[in-house]
Amino acid sequence: MANNALHNLKYAPGSRKKVKRIARGQGSGHGGTATRGHKGEGARSGTHYRPWFEGGQMPLVRRVPKFGFTNVLRVEYQKVNVSRLEEFAAAGKIKDGKINPELLYTLGAVSKKSLPIKILGDGDLKSKLEITANSFSKTAVQKIESAGGKAITINKSAK
Repeated sequence: MANNALHNLKYAPGSRKKVKRIARGQGSGHGGTATRGHKGEGARSGTHYRPWFEGGQMPLVRRVPKFGFTNVLRVEYQKVNVSRLEEFAAAGKIKDGKINPELLYTLGAVSKKSLPIKILGDGDLKSKLEITANSFSKTAVQKIESAGGKAITINKSAK
């Protein structure tokens, strides 16, 4: 006979715990203070400890040393090297030698449309390309122009 018939089913041992019923008299084992301890804020009704409260101890945010500076006006660029542009040109992915931010996004050279793009001069460029971006390094401009191309700077805030 099968032990796991529907009329024979039982929960696995230890899988069902007894519910802790608080404030149901002394006989329950959780009467009296009803697991709230003696006096203090936690014993009162309507209390709410803030998540960062540390019981009166000096809070972590005040114990940890502070240093450094965050420039809120810093512009974070997405960087693309001229060697990467040469790879795209060699693979035939660039039509009529014109590169713009939308094309760089569709080719996967940059991951976000909203952030500005800076072209850096790492690597070699042999193809004649007309590149439109938010910013260029000096070496990138030299390499683009020596290959017979053009570096066109568009508005700084590409938002």
